[in-house]
Amino acid sequence: MAEATANGLGQHHLNAGHAHDAAAAGVAPAEVHQEHPIKLYLVVWAWLFVLSACSYMVDYFGLHGYLRWSLILIFMMLKAGLIVAVFMHMAWERLALTYAIILPPILVLVFVAMMVLEADYTLLTRVTFFGAGH
Repeated sequence: MAEATANGLGQHHLNAGHAHDAAAAGVAPAEVHQEHPIKLYLVVWAWLFVLSACSYMVDYFGLHGYLRWSLILIFMMLKAGLIVAVFMHMAWERLALTYAIILPPILVLVFVAMMVLEADYTLLTRVTFFGAGH
């Protein structure tokens, strides 16, 4: 192993060699180290920069109402998704773990949407039966 490091193969090749030796012996490796290229992180950083610039452009152009808040929320969710997927390594996790982390916030958003619809119905019912009030 010292020869491999001295010959310039590096730690990544040593770990790959151990994983291959363990697999050939019929033993599953306890830990396989995976390194991601720096280009991936730079591309994600660039996308985060572009999405943040788009968020600021919403304010710069003076958009108002539902369009403004929809765009801000869309850009926010895209940035959060990139951060969770790449920097928190969720893109390479098992599907069950991904569902365990991603599914609850989606369900919360569904329940919030249901409450918004119920609130509109409740307000309409109160205005219909009790009047607008003074």
